[in-house]
Amino acid sequence: MGTFSFKLPDIGEGIAEAEIVSWHVAVGDMVEEDAPLADLMTDKATVEMTSPVTGRITRLSGEVGEMLAIGSILAELEVEGDVDAQPEPEPAPEAPAAPAEVKEPDPVPEPVEAKPEPEPKPEPEPAPDPAPVAERQRVLASPAVRKRAKDLGIDLADVKPAEDGRVRHGDLDAFLSYNAGGGYRPAGGKREDEQVRVIGMRRRIAESMAASKRHIPHFTYVDEIDVTKLEELRADLNATRGAKPKLTMLPLLITAICKTLPDFPMINARYDDEAGIVNRSGAVHLGMATQTDAGLMVPVIRNAESRNIWQLASEIVRLAEAARSGNATSQELSGSTLTLTSLGPMGGIASTPVINRPEVAIIAPNKVVERPMFRGDKVVAAKLMNLSISCDHRVVDGWDAASYVQAIKRLLETPALLLAD
Repeated sequence: MGTFSFKLPDIGEGIAEAEIVSWHVAVGDMVEEDAPLADLMTDKATVEMTSPVTGRITRLSGEVGEMLAIGSILAELEVEGDVDAQPEPEPAPEAPAAPAEVKEPDPVPEPVEAKPEPEPKPEPEPAPDPAPVAERQRVLASPAVRKRAKDLGIDLADVKPAEDGRVRHGDLDAFLSYNAGGGYRPAGGKREDEQVRVIGMRRRIAESMAASKRHIPHFTYVDEIDVTKLEELRADLNATRGAKPKLTMLPLLITAICKTLPDFPMINARYDDEAGIVNRSGAVHLGMATQTDAGLMVPVIRNAESRNIWQLASEIVRLAEAARSGNATSQELSGSTLTLTSLGPMGGIASTPVINRPEVAIIAPNKVVERPMFRGDKVVAAKLMNLSISCDHRVVDGWDAASYVQAIKRLLETPALLLAD
């Protein structure tokens, strides 16, 4: 037997440390090669760490919520054969060597072939311990799904995936629908008091929002927009879209945002307050605030100004799915120059969104409501939507914000202008 020390590898992009978000194993567990050990979060994204060898966990470093330096030991495993602790420079090269010598084919056939007659005796000893654990480790699921299952008290091994063997959020929903146990509390049921540690994505959000409010003097401007004609256009486009994605309001709004920004360069910018420099961006890298099980994430539509409404619709769907499944890359979660946040039909009548620092503005459409409105001497039914914008008053003046929103309003209320080149 030997001990294999698995050190936290270099995750890239100059990351010096990562936060332990969750452990998938405990001391004493048997794990297979490539089984998930832990989820770690950097400033950019959540990364799932998997075991490079097959063995039994003898030591885990750190509690959930603690920071771990790159190169420090994440876990130690007892493995079969002579396996030295992982050398300092690179954890990765050692990983393939260990499993190659220690593959499980030896231990598994041995009890069956070596002792065929007293079959009942060898069977109980190896099976109860490793088998259930190994089974659990083989469940495929994203970090976001694992965290949600853990919060709900659901063992992923009990959930039957609908397709390709991978547990998704829909599978958890189906499990909850048919099984009120496993930690699930029906609506209206009494909950016990509990303490919840602010860790992982929730801690990142808390720190980011606090820094934004602490450093940025916010102001918010709200205007009302008649989107009756725009909604008619959207319905017509959807009716004839063929294989193209269904249009929501967002691709049309993003198009209006991008078309008006060249006249308002102070809006599409990032403020380096330490250097005292405002970096105005020519391209529109639009952050799209997205609610996920792990918390609010902001995937980025790169060069939104160069995409048509159908391309924007496809990219919105792709990025939202990547964020919610935990598969968004660090590049897809950074570098935005302006952010759009929307609660869709639940959007309320007005909002005062918090700026995604170091950007200088954030835009929030509110829900579309049908109300009576005067058109000349007549009262007609109109579809109205309030549009909110929060700005950094150090960089953007109230006049600029109001003028910008009214420029967007002109395009949305006259959709022919919106789609004209």
